[in-house]
Amino acid sequence: MENWDGKEGTSAFHVPEWMQIQFADQKQEFNKRPTKIGRRSLSRSISQSSTDSYSSAASYTDSSDDETSPRDKQQKNSKGSSDFCVKNIKQAEFGRREIEIAEQEMPALMALRKRAQGEKPLAGAKIVGCTHITAQTAVLMETLGALGAQCRWAACNIYSTLNEVAAALAESGFPVFAWKGESEDDFWWCIDRCVNVEGWQPNMILDDGGDLTHWIYKKYPNMFKKIKGIVEESVTGVHRLYQLSKAGKLCVPAMNVNDSVTKQKFDNLYCCRESILDGLKRTTDMMFGGKQVVVCGYGEVGKGCCAALKAMGSIVYVTEIDPICALQACMDGFRLVKLNEVIRQVDIVITCTGNKNVVTREHLDRMKNSCIVCNMGHSNTEIDVASLRTPELTWERVRSQVDHVIWPDGKRIVLLAEGRLLNLSCSTVPTFVLSITATTQALALIELYNAPEGRYKQDVYLLPKKMDEYVASLHLPTFDAHLTELTDEQAKYLGLNKNGPFKPNYYRY
Repeated sequence: MENWDGKEGTSAFHVPEWMQIQFADQKQEFNKRPTKIGRRSLSRSISQSSTDSYSSAASYTDSSDDETSPRDKQQKNSKGSSDFCVKNIKQAEFGRREIEIAEQEMPALMALRKRAQGEKPLAGAKIVGCTHITAQTAVLMETLGALGAQCRWAACNIYSTLNEVAAALAESGFPVFAWKGESEDDFWWCIDRCVNVEGWQPNMILDDGGDLTHWIYKKYPNMFKKIKGIVEESVTGVHRLYQLSKAGKLCVPAMNVNDSVTKQKFDNLYCCRESILDGLKRTTDMMFGGKQVVVCGYGEVGKGCCAALKAMGSIVYVTEIDPICALQACMDGFRLVKLNEVIRQVDIVITCTGNKNVVTREHLDRMKNSCIVCNMGHSNTEIDVASLRTPELTWERVRSQVDHVIWPDGKRIVLLAEGRLLNLSCSTVPTFVLSITATTQALALIELYNAPEGRYKQDVYLLPKKMDEYVASLHLPTFDAHLTELTDEQAKYLGLNKNGPFKPNYYRY
C-alpha cells in the first residue's frame, strides 16, 4: 500500500489557501451556520452484499404506499427532465426540508462549499456515486455540484434510500436512480442507469461497498481509461480494492477513506456508540439494564457498541480473533469469550466483524427464547439468515424490519433488519458524524481529481494526514473549541510545521 509521504515533488500534497487550518485568533467565517439555503443545487463481486441495508425510520413514505415499480412510471421534474428514477417526484418538497435540516448539522461541508466554490476545484469532474441516499448524502452531492462537479447517483443498499430526499435531488436536477425497497434486479439496474448513459462518461467514482466499482469493472472495463480515481469508504469496499491491487487488476488510483482517522474514530466508533441504542430501542422497546449481550468483533464499531451498552448497565461479552483487539477488550473491562460459550444465555447478539457466517444456524438453534439478533457491520453476510428460510421455521413480521423466527417447539428469536445494517435500517445516525465522513469523501475526490500525473499510481492510498486534520478543524467551531498554536520555538523543537501535519502516518490515535 502506498502512503502519501509529504515530501516535495510530484508526490507532495499541496494545501490550497482555502484549506488552511484556522486558529482561535483568526476569523472563522464558517462558525456561523447558514440561516437560509437555496432550494436549487449549484450545479461487490455481484453478491449477497448488494442487499445490505442502510435506511432511515424517519422516511415520510413507506414502500407499501404505492406498489407500482418506479421503473414503470413516467415522471418529470419541474424543468421537464426525466433523467432519474425515484419513488415519487411529488415528494420533493418534503425532501428539501430534510436536506435543509441536515445542513444545519453539517458545518464542515457548508464551510467547504463556501470556501471553495469560487475556485471550483471539481470543475469538469463527472462523478458517479453509489452510496446511501439520505439527507446527509444530499448535502454532500449538492456540495460536489457547488464545487463544479456533475453527478449521477444510485443507492448502495436496497433499503438505503429516503424516497423524499431522492425526489428532492431529482427535482434539483441530479440524475438519481434509487428508491426504498428495491429488488436486487432493481439495484443493479439503477447502477447501470448511472453508468451507461449516452454522451456522459464518469471520470471519478465515489463508492460505498464496492458494487459500483465491480459493475464498471465487469460490464464497462474500457471506462477505466478515463477514470482518474476511486474513493471508497467502507471496510468491505476497501477489502475488494486491496484484492484487486494484489492481483494487479486495479486500473486506477484509489483512496481508502475508511481507514482515515476521521472516518474510523468518528463514523465507526462515536456514531455506533449512539446509534446502536437507538436502533435496538426503536425496534424492540427493550430495557438494557441487566441484559446479557455478546458483541462479535472489537474493532471501532464493536468498541462503540460495547461502550454504549456497558454505560446502560448491560453485561457485555466480546468475541474477537485479533489478540490486540482482544486485549483491548479485556483492559476495557469486558469478558472475552467464544460465542459457543455464551450463546445459550445471552439476550442480545450483535455482529460487527465484516466477516461471513459469524452467527451460524447452529448458534441460532441454541439461542434462548426471545434472543435478539442483529448486525452492525456493513455486509449482511455475518448472520446466516439464509439457513433460517426452511419449511420447519415460521417467519412472523412484527413491525417494519422486525421478524420473529419461530421454531417447532415454540422458541422464537427476534431478527432485526433481516441481518442487514441495524442502525440505518431501523433508526438514524447523527448528522454531525456523517458531516465528518462526507467532508472526508469530498476532499478525497478533490485530491484525486486535481493530482498531477504521477503522484498516485494504480494502488490504494490512505488519505493524506493533512486532510484528516483539516476535516477535524472544520468541526471544532461547533463546540466553540479553540486550538492552541505552536510557537516557532516549539515547532522547531518538535520538528513540525506550525500548521501541521502534527502526527506521523504511523501514529495510532
